[in-house]
Amino acid sequence: MELSNKISAVVTGGASGLGEGTARLLAAKGVKVGIFDMNEERGESVAKDIGGVFARVDVSDEASVDAGFATVRAVNGQERIMVNCAGIAGGMKTASRDRKTGEIRAHDAGFFNKIINVNLIGTFMCVAKSAAGMMSLDPTEPDGERGVIVNTASVAAQDGQIGQVAYAASKGGILAMALPVARDLAREGIRCNTILPGFFETPIYEQMKPEVKETLRAYVQFPARFGTTEEYARLVATLCEQTYINAEHIRADAGARMPPR
Repeated sequence: MELSNKISAVVTGGASGLGEGTARLLAAKGVKVGIFDMNEERGESVAKDIGGVFARVDVSDEASVDAGFATVRAVNGQERIMVNCAGIAGGMKTASRDRKTGEIRAHDAGFFNKIINVNLIGTFMCVAKSAAGMMSLDPTEPDGERGVIVNTASVAAQDGQIGQVAYAASKGGILAMALPVARDLAREGIRCNTILPGFFETPIYEQMKPEVKETLRAYVQFPARFGTTEEYARLVATLCEQTYINAEHIRADAGARMPPR
């Protein structure tokens, strides 16, 4: 797919981090960009900077997702690119023992459900509703492509750490979706790929103590640093442009493998 002002895109989590980097790069290539995010102030600011459209969307709420698509499509038209970057993190062991009291606790089901609802179900709702919209478009030449979906999982989908059972499950689900989604949509000319980012300079990692970041950096092979949001965005753009890449997952981690903790 050629990135130009004839194309529109929706980026979830587009007010910060990987989503913001993606929204900015796509806009720089001329793409009309719609941003879904919960942070209204930041989202409006980014949208203004890039000449895009912002919609306050909770991706775990179907009515909110529907309203977001309606808002963005009213200005930019039906998107041909859907990039899912919205997500939340959090840690809790499957079962744990309090070192002081000896009390044993099972993983909180509500916490698990929240992570799954935002990361996995939220991603899927945006995928399904965007794909349905893409199916209404005329195919582009020469391959008859209608659209492309890029989802964001995490290296935790394969290297989940201690306390990441909910997060790893949510990202593992996103990883597992790529092939069946691509198969479901193949006859409609819609592709689906997944990126598994490692350590990137995003708000989550920026909040870490310097010594924690240094520990994580030690697991990165080359280049020995955290990735940038622009590097992530360039990979998204490549997946949009390279029509022959479909149903694939790509680790963007500089060779890092996450340790147990």
